[in-house]
Amino acid sequence: MEELKSAKNARVKEWKKLLTKKGRDQSGNYMLEGAHLIEEALKSDDIIEIMVQNNFTAIEIEQLRKFPVTLISPEISQAISATETPQGIFAVCKKRSAGVNPAVHRKLLLLDGVQDPGNIGTMIRTADAAGIDAVIFGEGTGDLYNPKVIRSAQGSHFHLQTETGSLTEWIQKLKSADIPVYGTALENASPFTEVTPTDSFALIVGNEGAGVDPANLRQTDQNLYIPLYGKSESLNVAVAAGILLYHLRKPI
Repeated sequence: MEELKSAKNARVKEWKKLLTKKGRDQSGNYMLEGAHLIEEALKSDDIIEIMVQNNFTAIEIEQLRKFPVTLISPEISQAISATETPQGIFAVCKKRSAGVNPAVHRKLLLLDGVQDPGNIGTMIRTADAAGIDAVIFGEGTGDLYNPKVIRSAQGSHFHLQTETGSLTEWIQKLKSADIPVYGTALENASPFTEVTPTDSFALIVGNEGAGVDPANLRQTDQNLYIPLYGKSESLNVAVAAGILLYHLRKPI
């Protein structure tokens, strides 16, 4: 088992690049950090290598031996961490291949320009909990592999399909597959309770400030809103997505 002590090592510099979108795009890999996320990753085929501090005990080292494991110093751990207090275990993983198929994946969440990493990760986690099959990242939406998104999703990106693409094209593709597409809007929309839960649907949620692109709203089968009974002017997009996803899907 190799051991590295200096943060100036060339391999450490390569790991640090994975904290940037450019570095992730160029390599096709991303960084995982923390015991829980790596325990989820161990159930997949995504791990390329693992880096762990000598004093790390939350996961038995024996579980990791089927992967290349590098022991790292606290200095390196701090250098490659996206948090202020690193847990001391990291993994380089390969990005997942696009594989959303409307013939198979019939319950979808579409993100239109959603930018806050916490919101994106929370919606992936909520979609996973609600039994959604896939999440589509439309134009202007943040990066799935941003460290903050990954932390907020809590490993749920391993449990459902994700893909990046044009929402205009995806809306047409979904409608061609007889999957009803619902937008979210404040005007020219119906209360979400008027929609009967089904086995197949796609929900579009939009940018935190601007909402769903009007061009996409014009293509949907129906646009929905959530009534506000208090004095708040709006709901957080991740909260709204959770309410709608659980309503739209037919209970098992």
